[in-house]
Amino acid sequence: MRLLFCVFGLCLTPAAFGTAVLYAQEAAPAQTAADQPEAARPAQQTTDVGDLWRRVRHKDEPVAVDLAAEPSKDRFLVFAPTFGSKPSTGLTVGLNGNMAFFRGDGGSSRLSTVAGGIRVSQKKQVLANLRYALFGGDEGWYFDGDNRANWTSINAYGLGGFTDTSDATNVKYDFLRFYEAAYRRITPGLFAGAGLNVNSRYNIRAGGSESSFDNSAYVTYTESHGFPLDHQTSAGGNVAVRYDTRDNAINAERGWLAAATYRTFFKGFIGGDATYQQLSVDVRTYKALNRSGSQRIAVWMVSDLVTGGVAPFLDLPTTGSDARSGRGYTEGRNRGEHLAYGEIEYRGALTPSGLAGFVAFVNTTTIGSSETGARLFDNAAPAAGVGLRLLLNKRSRTNFYTDWGWGTNGSRGFYLGIQEAF
Repeated sequence: MRLLFCVFGLCLTPAAFGTAVLYAQEAAPAQTAADQPEAARPAQQTTDVGDLWRRVRHKDEPVAVDLAAEPSKDRFLVFAPTFGSKPSTGLTVGLNGNMAFFRGDGGSSRLSTVAGGIRVSQKKQVLANLRYALFGGDEGWYFDGDNRANWTSINAYGLGGFTDTSDATNVKYDFLRFYEAAYRRITPGLFAGAGLNVNSRYNIRAGGSESSFDNSAYVTYTESHGFPLDHQTSAGGNVAVRYDTRDNAINAERGWLAAATYRTFFKGFIGGDATYQQLSVDVRTYKALNRSGSQRIAVWMVSDLVTGGVAPFLDLPTTGSDARSGRGYTEGRNRGEHLAYGEIEYRGALTPSGLAGFVAFVNTTTIGSSETGARLFDNAAPAAGVGLRLLLNKRSRTNFYTDWGWGTNGSRGFYLGIQEAF
């Protein structure tokens, strides 16, 4: 059946610094306050956790500044201890942080962000990451990075759709990722660039019984293509194009993101074990349903395709590898040479001040694999869920999130962290 693929704490004390009310603004003709939609005006009535903390301490609210008229040099920082649970990690505890800031003139510069954290899990995993999205002072350049250092494990399922969960085998490994890219602006909102991509997994070994590992989908695929069993590295470069009109990269209320990245990996380059090519497409759009933007719809569509060559098993496209997609399923549950993913999320406010909010989402994944004969769009793995939001910093619109997701065949997950899923 062809799928119509249009699917769309509070034990924390965050640090909230800054003296200016943030709102991202595209490079466009200047607007007066009367011309701007309510969602784009300084949110002087909005309440965040920092406001509550100041009220407890009987401190005054910082004076709001219109960044379009007076750019801010402050950095807006939040930290939050986090705990959660999902199938691939079990219970996790750790610390996440996010920093947002503007560079250059407020009227022509967009929000730059740096986010990272470290977690430990009951499955004896250590998961550390650092991601950033930085605009140059005149927005002529854009830089992004996804860097990880993990001592982790994953359940290896068969390739394609509708694989038997009983065939899953736990595989342990150490993982380093180094994804870096630099973009040059072509026109307002449109950037083109290139970068370096390295995935290195080493000390790969059985997480359970040796006999189960020897008969796993990981070993079968790896041996059939002549890859080493104890380590797998993919290294190469990429070219990319990116169109971004979102009003805020952390928590958008309107706008589009459309990005395409073509990666080429080479055997022997920085220890690479394989030569193959991969095309990734990421499209997101956001639509406010009311004037204030407190009720809105967010849509996310991803396509990840191995277009040539043979990728190592653990580098094949899969949901959850970005730690965001496929809520409701364990990382690696759906894997194959071709992947398409779609999600739609409704985001709403629970309090007039914007302090608390909620989301409801549905998503689905479809997998194609030449190894098994599974064809893209002939299978689907749907999931749905709900979540709560707590506004940590109204200036950067950074939320603390808790999400519950449910997939098929009893799959489920509980997720906590900082920022939105997309």
